[in-house]
Amino acid sequence: MSARIRVLVVDDSALMRKLIPAVLARDPSIEVVGTAMDGAFALKKIEELHPDVVTLDLEMPRMDGMETLRLIMRRAPMPVVLFSTHSKEGGYATLKALALGAIDFVQKPQDAAAGHLESIADQLIEKIKVAKRAAGRKLPAAVVSDDPPKGKKKIHSTLPPNRIVAIGISTGGPNALQYVLSQIPADFPASILIVQHMPEGFTEMFAKRLDECSPIEVQEARSGDLLLAGRVLICPGNRHIMVRRMPRGDMAVLSDGAPVNGHRPSADVLFHSVAQQFGPTAVGLLMTGMGEDGAEGLGALKAAGGVTIAQSEDTCVVSGMPRAAISKGYADKVIPLEGIAAFLIQNYGGDRSGSEKFDKNENNDKNEKSERTPVSSHRT
Repeated sequence: MSARIRVLVVDDSALMRKLIPAVLARDPSIEVVGTAMDGAFALKKIEELHPDVVTLDLEMPRMDGMETLRLIMRRAPMPVVLFSTHSKEGGYATLKALALGAIDFVQKPQDAAAGHLESIADQLIEKIKVAKRAAGRKLPAAVVSDDPPKGKKKIHSTLPPNRIVAIGISTGGPNALQYVLSQIPADFPASILIVQHMPEGFTEMFAKRLDECSPIEVQEARSGDLLLAGRVLICPGNRHIMVRRMPRGDMAVLSDGAPVNGHRPSADVLFHSVAQQFGPTAVGLLMTGMGEDGAEGLGALKAAGGVTIAQSEDTCVVSGMPRAAISKGYADKVIPLEGIAAFLIQNYGGDRSGSEKFDKNENNDKNEKSERTPVSSHRT
């Protein structure tokens, strides 16, 4: 029998310090070895108890969660799952904490103060398990700012894209996406659509942060947004995103359909839609994340003639999603995180004439050139 996951619960609320251990006790593979009321106590408990995972509240007196996280990552890096309330300011703090090294986050329910944690119990347990498996994985460097992002002027394209690049990503995604998008130039001729598993209310702030640190334009998607060269659309939390070819231009369409693979948004929904509408003019990319969302959709995109890519497992915080696609033979290419932007730019960054001039021969020529890049081929 494998050792139980040792968890330290850090929260300034005495009620939460009782309720969270009670919730985690439902799973026999988890053991709460201690609690702490603020960051200063947490750092002492970490030295004494050597937990495997820390659950961390961000809003605490004396030493708040952000400073605690900084010191944990500096002194003895370990998996941290944020468990905090959500507000606009809290949302920015959560994204900043992910950039500092937290593995993932769970939003406290609005009625948490009344003792109601049942709605998030399974989610918190699962993310603690994922955090333990991710121990030792190095997150990509991310830009961390103390202030919410401010708007900055960019050149907005009105040109049709030469490709549609669809990305599915989950745990470890915020830093990985920032790492990739910060290298994509503003005049990149493709349109990029992203499904990041993230709750409602966070994706708008997330898109603004990505826009602030990336040359390319990034925004949260709205139904009817045109797919334009040099534009990145992030699917809103709790919605699905699909694409449609329309007389006035290709566009994004949002849906309130049922969750797929337990997720809304779902990468499978996006990939299937892109495969149906764009086929060989599409590129699918499955990145870090737990579970198998996106694998079957990537297979559909491959069958439709599109190019399919998976992030290499060794560069993922959690490798479940890309591993599922690779094991099924759905990934044409397996590329480490540090090579993804260069691959996209080299293969899809030169043709600015629009998707109507794309043909399969051009795709084959570019794939032949890509064999000289440091990636692995998984064609079947």
